[in-house]
Amino acid sequence: MVTGFFWLIPVASVMALLFAWYFFKQMMKEDEGTDLMKKIAAHVRTGAMAYLKQQYKVVTIVFVILAVFFAVLAYGFGVQNGWVPFAFLTGGLFSGLAGFLGMKTATYASARTANAAKDSLNKGLQVAFRSGAVMGLVVVGLGLLDISLWYLILTTFVDEADPTHKLIVITTTMLTFGMGASTQALFARVGGGIYTKAADVGADLVGKVEAGIPEDDPRNPATIADNVGDNVGDVAGMGADLYESYCGSILATAALGASAFLSDGEMQQKAVFAPMLIAAVGIVLSILGIFLVKTKEGAKMKELLGALGRGVNVSSALIAIATFVILYSLGLENWLGLSFSVIAGLLAGIVIGQSTEYYTSHSYRPTQKVAESAQTGPATVIISGLGLGMMSTAIPVITIAVAIMIAFLSAINFNVSEMLSAENLSLGLYGIGIAAVGMLSTLGITLATDAYGPIADNAGGNAEMSGLDKEVRHRTDALDALGNTTAATGKGFAIGSAALTALALLASYVEELKIGMVRLLENGKLIESVEETLTVEQVKAAQIPDFMTWFDVNLMNPSVLVGVFIGSMMAFVFCGLTMNAVGRAAQSMVEEVRRQFREIAGILEGKAEPDYARCVAISTKGAQREMLLPSLLAIIVPVATGVILGVAGVFGLLVGGLGAGFVLAVFMANAGGAWDNAKKYVEEGNLGGKGSPCHKAAVVGDTVGDPFKDTSGPSLNILIKLMSMVSIVMAGLTVAWSLL
Repeated sequence: MVTGFFWLIPVASVMALLFAWYFFKQMMKEDEGTDLMKKIAAHVRTGAMAYLKQQYKVVTIVFVILAVFFAVLAYGFGVQNGWVPFAFLTGGLFSGLAGFLGMKTATYASARTANAAKDSLNKGLQVAFRSGAVMGLVVVGLGLLDISLWYLILTTFVDEADPTHKLIVITTTMLTFGMGASTQALFARVGGGIYTKAADVGADLVGKVEAGIPEDDPRNPATIADNVGDNVGDVAGMGADLYESYCGSILATAALGASAFLSDGEMQQKAVFAPMLIAAVGIVLSILGIFLVKTKEGAKMKELLGALGRGVNVSSALIAIATFVILYSLGLENWLGLSFSVIAGLLAGIVIGQSTEYYTSHSYRPTQKVAESAQTGPATVIISGLGLGMMSTAIPVITIAVAIMIAFLSAINFNVSEMLSAENLSLGLYGIGIAAVGMLSTLGITLATDAYGPIADNAGGNAEMSGLDKEVRHRTDALDALGNTTAATGKGFAIGSAALTALALLASYVEELKIGMVRLLENGKLIESVEETLTVEQVKAAQIPDFMTWFDVNLMNPSVLVGVFIGSMMAFVFCGLTMNAVGRAAQSMVEEVRRQFREIAGILEGKAEPDYARCVAISTKGAQREMLLPSLLAIIVPVATGVILGVAGVFGLLVGGLGAGFVLAVFMANAGGAWDNAKKYVEEGNLGGKGSPCHKAAVVGDTVGDPFKDTSGPSLNILIKLMSMVSIVMAGLTVAWSLL
């Protein structure tokens, strides 16, 4: 059923895309600067597009193989929904498109930001931030557009006699396109992260530490590859990452809403539309917030943070108010309690963002202490950063725990005595899902603050390589340091939303189990993993506790415990693979930079031009080669666990992956951010300044932190959700063929 409320969703998505186009055109009108600035920007743009083209070739092959596999399961064995292969492909396509458009904008914006910084700090901030806003608005616009199109397609073509069951089929089928988005996001994050950090580590270790030349110095052969990496990792990778987070939270909540209100068709429809409408209004308010971001000349770090915070906080406050209006207008049952669930998600996002800022910004003592530890050498920098990262996990974990409880209890009117009854459990889980939607509802502007970071970083690189005035470089350094903090905040936000979304996806897994069991029973097959003989009507009417009983999902079941261990292990093995991948690629880069310094006469005197293309090629090949194993492992392990350990084992896998992955991701992102900004703190003239022994020790800490914060850490939240998505898509296979 398509009602008047529904059409607000595609309208909002089109609005987001129109404003993204407007901000892009405004940025393109800005002057790109001198001929040298244009030349450097063109090098970076060419390298970034060449890498992305190569990455998409590899990913396309993987997608085609997986789509054929899903088609065989659907049309050959009847254990899969026939729409899944197509939904999977569109999810990957839109996710990749979001990353591509955001990165294309960023590569055009960096030189223009550097040139704007000649005039004022505020102009540089606005060019960089509004260019970052293109990414934010493209992600939310394409996300809601994809959701709207699939809803219309499935409403038209899904043929179910029971309208309430039809809506469950529609929402769970829509949920499966999230696997395509997650798969694309993981390749983008892992490949881009390996690329950028191989170049960054190589450039820093040989350039800064060994040769003693500044960051982004044109004499450094790895500097173009480093700037390319900022775009393919931190822009294209982050865009694909948050596209799947955004869509996943909305779709998981819609599926939970269809289940929670199974007995009331009208209320069920409203529960499905609610998360989509909150996201749609969030787009409008994000656009408003973008226009509020500006600052004054000579602003300090806290004032710059305040400028970005003003846009984010105003948008968040307005969506909080709008939520009450939306849910009341829908006439949703317990609209007031569910509104407070959304507020819980919003507040959790703000608290996690503030916590991340405190632990990673050099305006605060934790990062300053890491910088001070560099006075006694690299070892103490590493120890201090690790300790900070571990301590920083407390606030985000407690915040998410509190948000989960508040969201759950608000949704069931704080009926604690019956919170685990079948009806309240479904409604409470819907509350948690809608809290995740609340956290991501203003993604249009929160992602803009993240995508802004690499644009500012590239602007600083362009200013240095172009030999602009020291005042311009000082302004771009201020924007860059701000970008490091906003990037860390954005990663914290992404990780926090991943935790809530993954919990909602865990509940959605039950709904896909229901669909898979119904499909098997309607085809005349028995479900051997369930002891009792079930009918189609029993399964359709079943609630979450029934599935827990049928599949023995409890802590005394060894299949659950084994799954928990495997899920926890996956977080660490995945990080180990990606960290080692960066190490190997960086080693090749270090050797190449040393070779060029040694063999190209006059390179350090500025009389000969380095071979930038060779370093770009090393990063590209390293990333393409190394990204396959960790990415494919995230797909293979959930399938194997389901086939061997059954449904109970999959539940354990997802719980273990969520618990270990969430904490490890926070630790790595914050430790890496602190090491990076500790280096920036020294470079601003503190503790001996650039070139001092303290600075060299801080650079070593930063090179360890680079793969922490830009490769392994941010990839973990995709790993968590991809394992959930794979499990959901493979639910029918697990029920039909599991050994236990």
